[in-house]
Amino acid sequence: MSGVSFRASDDAVHAELMLSFIVPAYNEEHELPRALASIRDAAGAAQQPFEIIVVDDASTDATAEIAKADGAVVVPVHFRQIAAVRNAGGRMARGEVLFFVDADTSISSRHVTEALTALKDGCAGGGAWIVPEGPVPLWARVFVRIFSAFYFRLFKLGAGAFLFTTRENFRAIGGFDQEVFAGEEIYFTLALRKLGRFKLLREPIVTSGRKLRMHSAAFILKRTFFLVVAGRRGVLSREKLDLWYDGKREARS
Repeated sequence: MSGVSFRASDDAVHAELMLSFIVPAYNEEHELPRALASIRDAAGAAQQPFEIIVVDDASTDATAEIAKADGAVVVPVHFRQIAAVRNAGGRMARGEVLFFVDADTSISSRHVTEALTALKDGCAGGGAWIVPEGPVPLWARVFVRIFSAFYFRLFKLGAGAFLFTTRENFRAIGGFDQEVFAGEEIYFTLALRKLGRFKLLREPIVTSGRKLRMHSAAFILKRTFFLVVAGRRGVLSREKLDLWYDGKREARS
């Protein structure tokens, strides 16, 4: 079940199909402008009507003002939980197709058109591989390569930085699992797989490499090992999830 009615026609995607881009954001005044520009360029090149919904999770910087100035719909919330923030945007969306794009992530028109093609072909949803933006340490490049080999190639899971599905499928699975404070994209992927195929697009999305620049190899590996060992128990509270919730941002000159 894809939940979208595509008219049979030439090999094009249909302009009358409404797209909703949901952007969860917390203190993203530096990264958000680039993310919004990439979404507008991607949707514009795909020639689809669209809306951008920025879900502002109690930011204390200019995130909301930047989103409003860009013409996005701003949904203010105070959850400090990424699954709940994404769900708030999903519930507000008017589009038949939902794209969840993190505020520090850039996408292209190929991500939009290939996602629509995947849904037209019967996929329940999908995502894309990720590559970090900017220079990152050598250990980080090795870590990302190994992580990607398991996460994307072996387990074929979606990353939270970019996910897509139909509004109908989003509602059918109940959105993102709000019992967890991290790893919600894994449960989202598994739930969509019960409805149909989950498609990982060929072209990677570019997401901020700041965590790999700001934290040591020991810190990243320790947190990763904890989650692998603890499994779901390790994400039922914010404890030891400072990698996601410490709110630190790179210093800008």
